[in-house]
Amino acid sequence: MNESLGERTTRKVIWRLVPFLTLLYAFNIIDRANVGFARLGMAGDLGLSNSVIDWGYGIFFVGYLLFEVPSNMLLRRFGARRWISRIMVSWGLVSTLTACVTGVASYFAARILLGVAEAGFFPGIIYFMTAWFSSAVRARVVAGFMLAIPLANLLGNIGSGLILDSMEGVAGLAGWRWLFILEGIPSVLLGIAVLFYLTDTPRDASWLTDEERAWLEADRAAEDERRLGAGGSEKLSALADLRIWVLIGLYLSVAIGTNATGAYLPKLVKDSFEPLLVGPAGDRSNLYWKVGLLSALPQVAAVAGMILMSRLSDSLGRRSPVVFAALAVAAIGWLVAWLPVGPWGRLAGLCLAQAGMMAVLPVFWALPPLFLGGAAAAAGIALVNSVANIGGIFAPQLVGAYGVGPLAGVMAWGMLMSLLAWACIERRAAGATDARPRSP
Repeated sequence: MNESLGERTTRKVIWRLVPFLTLLYAFNIIDRANVGFARLGMAGDLGLSNSVIDWGYGIFFVGYLLFEVPSNMLLRRFGARRWISRIMVSWGLVSTLTACVTGVASYFAARILLGVAEAGFFPGIIYFMTAWFSSAVRARVVAGFMLAIPLANLLGNIGSGLILDSMEGVAGLAGWRWLFILEGIPSVLLGIAVLFYLTDTPRDASWLTDEERAWLEADRAAEDERRLGAGGSEKLSALADLRIWVLIGLYLSVAIGTNATGAYLPKLVKDSFEPLLVGPAGDRSNLYWKVGLLSALPQVAAVAGMILMSRLSDSLGRRSPVVFAALAVAAIGWLVAWLPVGPWGRLAGLCLAQAGMMAVLPVFWALPPLFLGGAAAAAGIALVNSVANIGGIFAPQLVGAYGVGPLAGVMAWGMLMSLLAWACIERRAAGATDARPRSP
């Protein structure tokens, strides 16, 4: 069967943009969350308690929250290519310089600056994608992009373990300092590459033919009109839309869960498996590398969950019910991980929890474009991401004080919010236009 113009154009855009954006996001996740692994070495070296490490992990979101919406509006003004490049170079430098922290004050300052530098990256990418991809393929495209999270955690955990074990004492530096240096520099280099690789809009895409550009611009303009019919607006007053706050309530559950995992997964695995890994002889060689390998298993489960649920969502043409099901799986996983089921049982629970939570993400981010466009989309997506990520401030403290059991209740809250999202977003959008995605 001959490939249609729309199919050919969409495929070309996917292969041009998604792998590169995924690579960028992978280093974003690594540089944000590597303190979860670095804590295994830096806590003792700097005399920092677990509580201080937890607050430092969470305080990242203070700067992130304050600068997220302004950053996304500036991206819309200056263009994705320039602004994403600026963000990446900034956070890469801050992440690299985190190797220089000497105590509580400098550690907290580095985390706040990292949040300020990174603010706007993720919602900026989501907004950028609305200029290139229709709702028919958006969940699958966002799923491909967000595979960066489990892949980054998978490779980051293994790589961080190797760095801690192999770089300790090299050039007189602790292994955890090398971790920040070796994982921060690539972000700076990728930020420079963004200037030469990304294209702001379809009309500027010299890598498309004239026919392909014309089709893509017409397709995006037509969907913008349908979105406006579903209640979208160019006005920033759309930020007061009740539907935005339903999405914030829903995303809050995922933000708490995923940030708790980022801060504590290596420690949870180490605490559970250390007696088995060290053994009666007390051999601690390659301990961090082994912890990294075990910590990678929940990320493998997350990849499978994201692919399965995003395809199911696009096939059904429904987002909220799929989110509900994924959060139910995550709730079961956290309950299992909380029960006295032994190290392998706890790891199985962590796999379920991570798979369920991560499966929510690509499906969730297909919801805002159902009713937001233009400036409202840029600001609204940033508002959802920044306000909901307030949960990241206290998520590590929650697990540190009470264990992972309360996270099952957090997932239940998200399930309730997904039902509200179905009632006030998807059903309303379906009333304005046929909301069932169709493959191009």
